[in-house]
Order: sequence, then C-alpha cells, then structure tokens
Amino acid sequence: MLEELSVRNYALIEHAQLQFVNGFNVLTGETGAGKSILVGALSLLYGGKADTEAIRTGAEEAVVSGVFVVEANPDAEAWLRERAIEPEDGRILVRRTVKRAGRGPIYLQSTPTTRAELAELSGMLLDLHGQHEYQSLLSEDQHRRLLDRYAGIEDQVVELQRRFQDMTAAKRRHEELVAAEQNRERERELLEFAVQEIEAAELRPGEEEELEQERRILSQHEKLFAHLEQTYNRLAEGGGGALLGAREARASLAAAAEIDSSLAEASQRLDSLFYDLEDLAGEVRGHHQKIEFTPERLEACEDRLALIHRLEKKYGATIEAVLRYADDAREKLALLENFDAEKASLAAEIAEHEKQVRVLAQEVSAHRGTAAERLSGEILTVLQALGMKNAQFEVQLTRRQSADGKPVCGPTGIDSVAFMIAPNTGEPLKPLRNIASGGEISRVMLAIKTILAGNDSISCLVFDEVDAGIGGEVAVAVGEHLQALAQLKQVLCITHLATIAARADNHIRVVKRVEGERTVTRIGEISGEERKQEIARMLAGDREAEVSLSHAEDLLQRYGERPGG
Repeated sequence: MLEELSVRNYALIEHAQLQFVNGFNVLTGETGAGKSILVGALSLLYGGKADTEAIRTGAEEAVVSGVFVVEANPDAEAWLRERAIEPEDGRILVRRTVKRAGRGPIYLQSTPTTRAELAELSGMLLDLHGQHEYQSLLSEDQHRRLLDRYAGIEDQVVELQRRFQDMTAAKRRHEELVAAEQNRERERELLEFAVQEIEAAELRPGEEEELEQERRILSQHEKLFAHLEQTYNRLAEGGGGALLGAREARASLAAAAEIDSSLAEASQRLDSLFYDLEDLAGEVRGHHQKIEFTPERLEACEDRLALIHRLEKKYGATIEAVLRYADDAREKLALLENFDAEKASLAAEIAEHEKQVRVLAQEVSAHRGTAAERLSGEILTVLQALGMKNAQFEVQLTRRQSADGKPVCGPTGIDSVAFMIAPNTGEPLKPLRNIASGGEISRVMLAIKTILAGNDSISCLVFDEVDAGIGGEVAVAVGEHLQALAQLKQVLCITHLATIAARADNHIRVVKRVEGERTVTRIGEISGEERKQEIARMLAGDREAEVSLSHAEDLLQRYGERPGG
C-alpha cells in the first residue's frame, strides 16, 4: 500500500505531504483545483514519462517521493531481493526527481534505478486507472489480457508466446533455405570449379618469387654468361689474372716477414685473402660451367607465371590468398552438402514446435472458456449492483480465423476475446466499444477491478474519475462498491460525488488559491467541520448553506464519520 506521498515544486504544488490509510481514501476539490496534478505526480512513481513543463515556475527541479509497504507482497519482495534492495520495517522509499536541465535521478531506498525498473516494481505495488485506462478497456487485446489474468494463466500464455516465436523463427529459417535453393546448385558448381582449378595448379607458397628469379636469369643468360666468364678470367692465375699476382705478392711478403717479424700479421692476412680469392674464382668458374639455357624452360616459366597471375586475379592477390580461397570454398561446399539434412532437420523442428503450440493453445483455450463463463457471471452481478439492473454481459470467445476463413493460431493462442454488453432490456449483445457510454465503461472497469482484486498481490488501487457520467442511485451503488473494495485493497479515488466521498476512511481536499502574486495548490487531509463543508460544497456548490450542510451531515452520519469526529 501507499503510506505516504510527498510532492515538491510540481505544477502548482509548492509542497504537499500526504498520509494515506489502508482503506478508502478520497481526493476531492473543485474542477481545476489540481486533483489531476496529484495524479500526474503519482504517475511519476508509477514509471510514467517525466515532463519538464510540470516543474513549478521558478524552480529548477520537482521531487516526488512515496513510502510503500511491501511486506506481504511476495512479488515485490522477491523483485527487491534480486537487486539487493533492503526494505526498512517492511517499507521502501521511492524518490524521483525531474530536472529542468535534463533527466533526473530515480532512487529505491538509496539505490539508483531506471524508469523501466521503477515501472516494473510499481506495477506490483500500484494499479493506477485514469481516463486512458478506461479507454483501453475498449481494446479486445486488453479483454484477452484481463481474462487470462482472471483465469490465472498468464504464465502459460507467456510460454505459448515463447514457443510461437521459436516456431516462427524456425519457419523463417526454413523459408530462407528454400528461397536460396535455386541459387544453391549454381553456387555449388562455381565453388567446385574453383577448388578443382586451384588444386590442379598445385600451387606452392614462395613459388612465384622463385619463378620470377628463374625467368630473369633465363631471359638474360647471354649477359650473365659473359659477365661470369670475364670475372673468372680476371681472377684466374693464367694470363695475368689476380690470383697470379696475389700468389707472387704472397711469396714476397712472406720473405719480408722472415726479415721483419712485424710483417707477420700482414703476411697472414694476405694468405687469407689469397685463399678467399682462390675459393671465389672456383665458385665463379663452377657457376659459369653450370649455366644452361633452353628456350623451352623459359617458356615453361612464363606459362607457369601466367597461370599463377590468372588465379591470383580471380581468387586472391597472392598464392597464399588463392590457397585460402580454396579452403573457404571447401567449407562452403561442405555446408551446401548439408543443405538437405538441415532442411529436413528444420522441417522436423517446425513440426515439433507446431505440435507444442497446438497442445498449449488448446489448454489455454480450455482455461479461457471455463474462466469466461465465470467472469461473465461475476461481472454481471457487480454491474447489476452498480445500477445496471437490466444489463447483460458476456465474455465472448471465438476462434481466430484468417482472411479466407481458416482457423489460425497466433502468439496468444487460437481465441479472440471480446467483452459484449447489452445495457438495456431487449438490446442485443454488442462489443463494449460500440455501445458503452463513459459511465458504463467506468462501471465495467470497476467491476473487473473488484473481481480481479483477489487474484493478485497489488495492494493499492487508484481510480481517477471512476464516477464519470453517473449520479443518483448509481452513484450510491458505486460508492458502496468502492467502500467494499477498500476492505480488500487500499483504494485511492478522485471523485466529484458527495455520496462517494462521504464513505471515505481518509478524506483529502485539493484547493487552488492565490497567495501573494502566485497561484498555488494546497492539499491536505480534512475531517470534522471542514469535511462537512466540503461534502456540502460537492452537493450544492455552497459550503455554508444550511440545507447543504444538513444534507452533508446526514451523508456523513449514514456512510462515514460523525461531524466533529
């Protein structure tokens, strides 16, 4: 339940601190006094969207906080435990700030949270009903949700939706496979040709560089032969070559070293140079003798390089890239080979999903059928007690059909659910959206909330304008019903009707007045003479007239507190 509400700098409210009781709480005030402002502030704690325009003129932020009792609410307690948020004495403080400069913080106790999480928790603590919620009652999808909640099958419907989504996803994958089947053979042929072409080439990493080197040698073999021959001739011992001069110099330096020992190291170095030169001459001679040239080998090199370049142009910039392309192509071919097996597996998976969905949809439909009959009777009983004595009401179930009339199953099952009503004797049942007036919609919503009150752990129901379009005996009946509902749940009701307000356990008045040069809304609990005057105002618009005051006193004695209490 909501135990306390604090509002600061919100619209015309400078500051308000309200206490609520675990029973029937009413909020009254003249039209335009600011009752809707209070509901707007409360909606912020319900996870509603913040509007910076609602910040009081001259202030930089608005703050709304509420103290909620969460003990005996297992859903809320479990939700808080999951987030390591500890209630204090079975209560939590919810605080939300709206800043003019941007998004404001939200706290549960001292833990920051998001608006989505706040809405999730508040949905377990508070049921807020304004005019737009009444309008939602015209939606047949809302009818289905209310029936499922009454039947206690919400978890089953969620499971049905999950399985339906799995089935839809499997069907989508199957359709994609079938759509791709036309291109599958062409893709297979292209991949197989690529693999065969690359494998037939027997490429080897580094081969291209080796071939380029060999082609360069073969294409300039005459120059290479001449350079090597000239090099050898200059090194050889015959004909005045370098080796002959080195040998003679070596003998002369060795003789000099025998005379001057300081030349021994130079003699050794010359010996080493002589042997290196002798080795180099032998290497050049060997390379010169090995040179062979055949036009056929040059042509073979060029042909092989042309093949490599063609494959690189088609499949990759290097031999390594071409070989990787072949590996990838083999993997794709393996996947294509599994196409038929995958398609068969998906078909079996779809069949199993369809079976599960069909079975669960039938179970859900059976529960709905049983619950619809009970709910129809219970709503009708409440409607008759609320002044619609000649009404007929039915929660109607029909099988969903496609455009061509074939039965279909959707994410929530095989049923279409519609609330049907005939407000007066002799009228046929028609969809609620086609026939109900504002007052009738309000009473249907009140009836549903009354019946569903025992089906959940939500402890606080907020009704904004539940008395729209009603008066007289109907208003008396609605007041009785709200008072009875408040025995099960905490009820907060914004009302214009004295016959409803007089039944409250806690009466809060909203007044708009001018103080100085500012218009402000003042909100506070009233009792005794103040409450009698407020009831008198609601009855006749005059809080001072004796007739109005006498009537107000009579209502309070009959339904609520005694004046002066």
